[in-house]
Amino acid sequence: MSFFRRPDYQSDTTQFINKLKADNPAIEAGQQAGRALLWDKEVDRAAWDAYRRARVAQKPYVYQTGPGGAAGQD
Repeated sequence: MSFFRRPDYQSDTTQFINKLKADNPAIEAGQQAGRALLWDKEVDRAAWDAYRRARVAQKPYVYQTGPGGAAGQD
């Protein structure tokens, strides 16, 4: 047995979450539904590759419109 082990210790946060899940068993299904809505999606790799290749590089100074210097002095 390890010297640092605290047998059967649960933090207040863990106890709260366990009680919440015990009181409301449908909460986990709701979490999974929310995750599926926002994160679990099929990624179209070809489309993302096309987006990355079509990207236009930004000028170092975005307000400089031409070789003459400041805007309006071209």
